Amino acid sequence: MPEYTDHFGPEGLRTRGTVLVVPGRGETRTAYARFGRRLASDAYRVRVIDAPDIDADDLTGSLAGFRTQLVAALDGTATDDGIARPVVVVGADSGAAAVAALLGRDAIPGSRRPDAVVLAGLPGNAAAAAGTWDQELDVRTFCPAHRATLTQDSGVRRGSLQEAVPEALLAAAYGSDEDGGVRADADVPTLFLVGDEDPLADRAALARTAKSLSRARLSVVRGGRHDVLNDLQHRSVAAEVVTFLETLRNELTPVIAVESSAW
Repeated sequence: MPEYTDHFGPEGLRTRGTVLVVPGRGETRTAYARFGRRLASDAYRVRVIDAPDIDADDLTGSLAGFRTQLVAALDGTATDDGIARPVVVVGADSGAAAVAALLGRDAIPGSRRPDAVVLAGLPGNAAAAAGTWDQELDVRTFCPAHRATLTQDSGVRRGSLQEAVPEALLAAAYGSDEDGGVRADADVPTLFLVGDEDPLADRAALARTAKSLSRARLSVVRGGRHDVLNDLQHRSVAAEVVTFLETLRNELTPVIAVESSAW
């Protein structure tokens, strides 16, 4: 039986939507407890699943297995009133690549297809240089609390960022065309999140991707490292995600518009 980590909104409030969180390389569900609690406090139903198992030699089979994993996780959130919509899938690192690749293949059918996705720390072809655990943490985050969470979690696979994401997965995620741009196969609203100090990101590819999609936003976190959902700026990043969720509920019309500002 698959295992999940669930976060529920305050008792008595109507659930505003369902968020599935997909971890990345070397991570466990524990890394997203803080993020899950914060979204749940705004009355969203949050379920964190295990990181997908991607076999570079069998991408089709791996993505099919990941699709089954997502569908089972989503179906398990249903109540007597059904699944709370909108449904948003949040992927980090290789989890983000798997989500993007799956959508690019249009492999989530019917009512299980998400209403939107958040792709955080979508990696490029670079891998972290071999080094110590502290050096790997420096690639991931400067947040003391998150560094402690990763260090104390016996399930974390140290050295995982030194393993490049399979090229086939990245190709499926970015869908590069003959002109060096990207092919947009999915039209679901997409929020890209990247730290401007993320050494594993391909900022140029991310920018091309965001521009090629009909409903996408690229948000860059100042001073953010690779674990952009859990870095020092995690409060502001969570607020950006919640703003996206609320905008999605309002047919992608921002709830607040700035009319005048001195900063």
